[in-house]
Amino acid sequence: MRINARLDEKSEQDLLFIKEQTGETVTQIIKELVAERADVLRKQRGSGNKMQVLLQSDFVGCAEGPEDLSEKYKDYLHKGWKEKHGVG
Repeated sequence: MRINARLDEKSEQDLLFIKEQTGETVTQIIKELVAERADVLRKQRGSGNKMQVLLQSDFVGCAEGPEDLSEKYKDYLHKGWKEKHGVG
């Protein structure tokens, strides 16, 4: 695909600065920037399902509470209900 684009003065200066600093061609710069933007948009689109994103990440989980909560959660639940509602 060929692109013919008009840039304002600031964008032109930015593009020339990137070209000067990296030694890349305008084509290389545009390809890289388009790829980076596409990656960001793909990640944003995927973040609609936060649980799926967490499952695909290295996130294990963290929370504050008793160390034995996974073993005695029913006891803690019963105690909480009793305190809050007088149940039990």
